[in-house]
Order: sequence, then structure tokens, then C-alpha cells
Amino acid sequence: MTKIQFQADADLRQAIVTGVLRREPKLDFRSANEAELEGIKDHDVLSIAARDGRVLVTHDRKTMPTEFGQFITSQTSFGVLILSQNLPMSGAIDAIILVWEVSTAEEWINQIMTFPF
Repeated sequence: MTKIQFQADADLRQAIVTGVLRREPKLDFRSANEAELEGIKDHDVLSIAARDGRVLVTHDRKTMPTEFGQFITSQTSFGVLILSQNLPMSGAIDAIILVWEVSTAEEWINQIMTFPF
């Protein structure tokens, strides 16, 4: 069983990444800036996250679910976690840490989850 590693999408608030890492420094959460994702199309973002074995964390409820569905017809994804933009910062941080604590990377393969549901 492998620990989940996360990749922030370019639309995810950086404060969420910072807050997660402050609360749980052992968690592996790469920022969009570190991965150079600004201006990259959804399919390519999914490819980068998949190549690196990371669950993509995004606020994109409009285009990402459809793009994800198309992506997994031909490639393997390590998963996508969509956080509502209306979710308070503390709730977003808690959700990511909870996912990291209670699930494994294998459980997220080709899975997408929206939080809150």
C-alpha cells in the first residue's frame, strides 16, 4: 500500500497547499508552480499527474470531470479530487489530510471525487 502524493492544479488556491504542508509536513503535495502547470490544458495536466503518480487536486468542476472521463478511456490516472471553491480553507485542508490518512494511492486509480459530495 502506497501513500498518496498530491498535485495541485493551477486553479487550486496556493494557500491550501501551504496550509496542508504546515499541518502535515510529511505529506507530499506538489504545487502547480513547482510542476509548471500554469496555462496547460486539462488533458496535459492529467498526463503530468499520472506520469508522476499523483492525485490531482483542483477546483475545476466544469471541465475536469469530462476531461478525466475521456482521459481514463486510454490512460491510467492516479485520481482527481475536486474541492468546492466555496469550501472554507480549513475544510479543504482537512479534506486533503483525511484522504491522505485513510486511503492508499491504489484506491484512487481512475477515481474522481468531489468534496463536499
